[in-house]
Amino acid sequence: MVKGINLLKDMALANLKERYPSFPHHAIPIPKYADRSANGLTKCVIDFINFKGYQAERVNSMGRQKDNRTTSKDIFGNTRVIGSVQWIKSTSTNGTADISATIKGRSIKIEVKCKATKDYKQSENQKKYQMKVEQAGGIYILVRNFQSFYDWYNLIIEKL
Repeated sequence: MVKGINLLKDMALANLKERYPSFPHHAIPIPKYADRSANGLTKCVIDFINFKGYQAERVNSMGRQKDNRTTSKDIFGNTRVIGSVQWIKSTSTNGTADISATIKGRSIKIEVKCKATKDYKQSENQKKYQMKVEQAGGIYILVRNFQSFYDWYNLIIEKL
């Protein structure tokens, strides 16, 4: 098991004990973390930053689905679905990072690229977004696993 993820589990357990002080400590379930999927890695990074006392949130840039379907029954009792589902484009900036954080007053954008996903490399829009963030004085990091993020945090952020 990775050192960073073990520390994250300890932080999560301490947070639960603090939030629920009257709950018996032996009965608190041990939190589970894994960085094998993009969602898992995103959760690890966000929780770690928040447990450290800073602010981090997931950025949804997918847009949303609008369901124009209606369901009705015909005279024979058969159920019919009429209409379609429409995808509405997001209004977020093209190439925006997966996580937006503020640590020690600095704007930090974190792009999650997990090996388990098919889009392991940055798109051109993501590279342009990174350039804009860095030109504006923000910090942009590409995270592929939690241990590399943890090492980066200890090397860079602790020195800010």
